[in-house]
Amino acid sequence: MAQTDEFGEELADFVRRVAELKAARSVPADDLPTVLDAAIFELDHVAGQLWPWYESLSSTGPSGVASIDRQEQQLLKALFQQVPVPVALVDRETVVRRLNFAATSFTGVRAGYATGRPLTGFLAHADRAAFRSQAAAVARGEGDRSLTVHLQQQPAVPVRATLTALRPSGEPRTAVLVVLQPADSRVPSPERVPGPVPTLTETTRHAALMDLVDAMTTALLSGPVGDPSGVLERAAGVLHGRFADWVVADVAGTARLSRTTVLAPSDSVEGARGVAAQDPAACPLVVEAARGGSTALPVRPEDPDAFGRDTSGAPVLVRANVTSLLCVPLTTSPGPVQGVLTLFRSGARRAFSMAEAQAMDMMSRHLSLAMSAPART
Repeated sequence: MAQTDEFGEELADFVRRVAELKAARSVPADDLPTVLDAAIFELDHVAGQLWPWYESLSSTGPSGVASIDRQEQQLLKALFQQVPVPVALVDRETVVRRLNFAATSFTGVRAGYATGRPLTGFLAHADRAAFRSQAAAVARGEGDRSLTVHLQQQPAVPVRATLTALRPSGEPRTAVLVVLQPADSRVPSPERVPGPVPTLTETTRHAALMDLVDAMTTALLSGPVGDPSGVLERAAGVLHGRFADWVVADVAGTARLSRTTVLAPSDSVEGARGVAAQDPAACPLVVEAARGGSTALPVRPEDPDAFGRDTSGAPVLVRANVTSLLCVPLTTSPGPVQGVLTLFRSGARRAFSMAEAQAMDMMSRHLSLAMSAPART
């Protein structure tokens, strides 16, 4: 029964990875060879592993698990944390279990934040499917792997990821040890990676937020009210560029949501057309915000279909290289949701912070009041 359950889980993992490979078809042409290599590898895995396993399932016996001395295990834990090379311990689905000190400095991600989240969430979209596929192969015991990936915070710097299998003491499943190294340079010193934000920088960001709130208030007070589409268009103009790379506005009508405004970077004209033609009802994040009236703040969104697909069939989040987003319902409490405003940041731009989300929540209430106010005569 244990072998049957393990085979079922392995098959489910394979189906999930195939779905990710399908979603990765929309990556830039230069990144397609990596995706193709991963697809070929998955096909080889089915032919060489899953099918023979299925045929001989009845005769497959459980494998023994070696025990590790407790004192030696404590020593290994200390070595893991202190080794001066960025190392992460993940499971077969790349969910981070441990991140050593060097890895937190190298990636700029705190260990407490990374634990429990997929390591692929910190990589560029084009690299996620290949990395997940290779990690699954290592966890199956098919040997060590190495591939080049890119961190979302530093997409221009290639990183060499080396994966090797590790069986933790007393656990039935194999984990994967991931070693990260810059492909062309040394590990950056702590002074060169993101760390605690200086007080001056924090003050500057707060001032920028206050300037944004002032610009939004000015735009709402200086223009006509009572016209939801017009109000949203003015608000989108304030937010675009200075606060978000993409601004998507949807108005709640009597029957359904309708998309009124899409502002995108200057080099994404075609992508903007695809998003503008999209049905908001096909965007899970927008639908959830319209129904529940709560703000969503995913950083490095893992689900490529969270904002649906454009008219070409490509996931919007992948095509726009979205690294963080804000999906804000426009409502006053109590009261119905009058629309949904979605903001994207892409590439190496800093992710939305909680302070920025709070400021956007305040501006959303002002927007809602302007949309519902009676028209001036």
